[in-house]
Amino acid sequence: MSTPANRSATLALAVALAALSLPALAQMDHSKMAHQMSSASTAYMDAMAKMDTDMKAMQMTGKPGADFAMMMIPHHQSAIDMAKAYLESGENDPELTKLSQDIIAAQEKEIAFLKGWLEKNADK
Repeated sequence: MSTPANRSATLALAVALAALSLPALAQMDHSKMAHQMSSASTAYMDAMAKMDTDMKAMQMTGKPGADFAMMMIPHHQSAIDMAKAYLESGENDPELTKLSQDIIAAQEKEIAFLKGWLEKNADK
């Protein structure tokens, strides 16, 4: 038979168990979030490192337009890679998601333009 004392003891036990499990649950969520942030942050740094390596490896032509176009391609690709990393992070902030999508679309268009310009102006 359930008595008020038994119900109180059961409730107290349930509250105590819940309180003990909260730090573990919070740690799991924090750990997952830290992993996501770490992955995105690592991707941002990787994108910047790749851009730096690609730009340093370029042979400058001495032609301002050609050098500018060649250098802007890895610069824009880095922005694309960073925007994609943000989208893959799962954070889903509406403003940053839209900005990331806009960056990808704009930078892809500009890279296509720059590549086309370089092809048209290769002999100049």
